[in-house]
Amino acid sequence: MQASSKLTPGWHNQQLTRLAIVVSEFNSEITFKMLERARNHADEVGAKVSYVLYVPGTFDMPLAVERLLKKKNVDAVVTLGAVIKGETRHDDIVAENAARLIADLSLKFGKPVALGVLGPGITVEQARERADLMPVRAVNAAVNMIARLGKLQKAVGRGTLVIDDTANNN
Repeated sequence: MQASSKLTPGWHNQQLTRLAIVVSEFNSEITFKMLERARNHADEVGAKVSYVLYVPGTFDMPLAVERLLKKKNVDAVVTLGAVIKGETRHDDIVAENAARLIADLSLKFGKPVALGVLGPGITVEQARERADLMPVRAVNAAVNMIARLGKLQKAVGRGTLVIDDTANNN
């Protein structure tokens, strides 16, 4: 599956978006490919990757995300992982708890955190097939949120204000 890049450099008309990426070492044959794709796509859309932090697994991401969100030179965090289906519900527990904690951190710090975690409930083959598209979507989500939140911050006026850049998604 080929991932498309609908964003173009400088499209957000603001200062360079500074991203941090947290990547899981578990299932590294998949996640390291995701990291490479995320870094390349960030360059394509004019975002700067300020930090890459490797963590043992997806379950370990929230602490790393929290530390990165505290940094002044990080506008948003992209998480990359692959939680593969096993014989138990372990994949569900890992993915659900990590996602919940990551979302909570985004709200706590007021900065976007894009969930680029494949799974739960997927096979290794499905993860490989999606490893090119998920990081593109995660980078786009982070950059779009920064741009839209910036527009919201600057918005003044009366009536209904719609902040919609849906043409720049995926």
